[in-house]
Amino acid sequence: MIPCLTGNMVWSLIRFGYLEDPRVQWGIDWIVTHQRFDDGIEEAPKGWPYDKFEKCWGRHTCHMGVVKALKALAEIPIDKRSREVRDTIERGAEHLLKHHIHKRSHDLTHVSKPAWLQFGFPLMWNTDVLEILGILTKLGYRDKRMQEAVDLVVSKQDSQGRWKLEDAFSGRFLTNIERKRQPSKWITLNALRVLKKFYC
Repeated sequence: MIPCLTGNMVWSLIRFGYLEDPRVQWGIDWIVTHQRFDDGIEEAPKGWPYDKFEKCWGRHTCHMGVVKALKALAEIPIDKRSREVRDTIERGAEHLLKHHIHKRSHDLTHVSKPAWLQFGFPLMWNTDVLEILGILTKLGYRDKRMQEAVDLVVSKQDSQGRWKLEDAFSGRFLTNIERKRQPSKWITLNALRVLKKFYC
């Protein structure tokens, strides 16, 4: 199983109201059992599912896999989160905070992937600064290590208070949701949500 795909599917099914379905519960259990938050220090575990996809399970945990796993667990109502889910959320959030959202944890002067600075909607396996901040603020985090990423969001607001769609899967879906490089209702909504939760 692939972490980003599993996280996205569990998130989607919870949003559709299937949290109590045994198959969704199995997906949640899979995340809390297998999701890693290694920063290139620990030795990668052996056996299933770790041996199959090096990019997902290699020595340095895939950042996008962490984001999608955390996205799924954040969708579980607080009163329905098991101790294992709460522990996994804590570990996942700390992994992202250690990277200051989008940096290399071992050298915070470098951006991990420049593409994460370009805000997109919808997102698939990929992620960006705005999505990560959205997940963390939904979980109630207002950590100083988020500040540089929050400042990036603020810097992209135009004179009319809107944000542009900078990254998109245009031409790869049945229809295009919005036009690239134009003001975006979805990006603007997500940016305003992040800023409200971070500052209010």
